Amino acid sequence: MTFILGKKLKMTQIWKDKTVIPVTVIKATPNEVNIIRTKEKNGYNAIQLKMKAPIGKKEVLREFRVESTDLIKAKDNIDVSIFTEGDMVKVTGVSKGKGFQGVVKRHGFSGGPKSHGQKHSHRAPGSIGAGGVQKVFKGLRMAGRTGSETVSVKNLKVVSINKELGEIMVRGAVPGHKNNLLKIVKI
Repeated sequence: MTFILGKKLKMTQIWKDKTVIPVTVIKATPNEVNIIRTKEKNGYNAIQLKMKAPIGKKEVLREFRVESTDLIKAKDNIDVSIFTEGDMVKVTGVSKGKGFQGVVKRHGFSGGPKSHGQKHSHRAPGSIGAGGVQKVFKGLRMAGRTGSETVSVKNLKVVSINKELGEIMVRGAVPGHKNNLLKIVKI
């Protein structure tokens, strides 16, 4: 049961043993256990955490599945002291939205040839299917909105913990923009 909700503050770098380490600073204010779900009552074991949200919302609720709910009670507080330096964590958040993108950026298409006689087709998708069917098949990779998806980054190392400020420094990048809501789970 090592998990917490937090928000992404910034990326920075720290020095350890004459080596620079890129880190993401995550603000994890104490989370309150809101609801405990049990297998007998709800059909599964889970703990719902409540965190005071960034500007605009009153609070954020997220649920974490657990094996057992015996060690925790409602209204308990969970803070950054549950983690230690060197722990490996999985961080989940919503990635940055990139708006409407073409097939080259969205799916990695190579585009058309860049030789003579190719007018306006350098980044075009090309053919989209058979001519006799007279329809566009579902699931074709075409231009569209990119980003704004739930992404998990695994095997991030906890580099530093500041219990007074409620901050965790994690090696590497985590999904989303500043003030993005993150789930941090020890693996």
